[in-house]
Amino acid sequence: MNDHPSLPFDVEVFLAHAGLGRRIVQIAPKQAFFRQGDAADAVFYLQKGRAKVTVVSKVGKEATITLVCPGEFVGEGALAAVPGLRLSSATAMTGCTAMKISRDEMVRVMHEEHDFSDMFLKFLLARSMRVQADLVDQLFNSSEKRLARILLLMAEFGKEGEPEQFIPKISQETLAEMIGTTRSRVSFFMNRFRKMGFIEYNGRIQVHKSLLNVILHDHLPDDNAEKPEIFVTPHE
Repeated sequence: MNDHPSLPFDVEVFLAHAGLGRRIVQIAPKQAFFRQGDAADAVFYLQKGRAKVTVVSKVGKEATITLVCPGEFVGEGALAAVPGLRLSSATAMTGCTAMKISRDEMVRVMHEEHDFSDMFLKFLLARSMRVQADLVDQLFNSSEKRLARILLLMAEFGKEGEPEQFIPKISQETLAEMIGTTRSRVSFFMNRFRKMGFIEYNGRIQVHKSLLNVILHDHLPDDNAEKPEIFVTPHE
């Protein structure tokens, strides 16, 4: 008789501590979790820090397609029925701590532990909804509203608890890629947001809830307003 029965599965413990088929990794700013074309052999769970997912076209043009926050997975494409190559790259924007889970271990725990598979399914649904929202935003909203939405998402407005008002360091080029406009337009909008009290900038960008006005209301000066002094953000 077993006097020490196994403990019930705990999702938080599984994602917080190293074990069979999983280990904690430290990723420095600008270092890659994985690169486009690498073997898709693991999934990462971000514990701390911020990351971005990018793709590079055949002609070498790079585009940022999503940002990753703590509590989210990245590289989940490794769970495809047939293992293949990474279709995108994931890079740390700040120092990151992540749990690296092998594909085999990820498949095993999803099959055997319903609490984990339920949690992972909720994550996939949330990411799918985010992708749809991004597409709608790109198709129907002005570039100014798209920039406001990205800044609010980076500051984590709308999540439980206090929002992280200071966003990670990000270049205007990256913001321009994400919203489909030019760096000069991003500079114009950022400077206008600052003058209107929606954001502050003193080494890092601080986002205020009032930036929601850009999305909820149409009471801002139009794009033909006099262009203010260029607002320069340090490069990544």
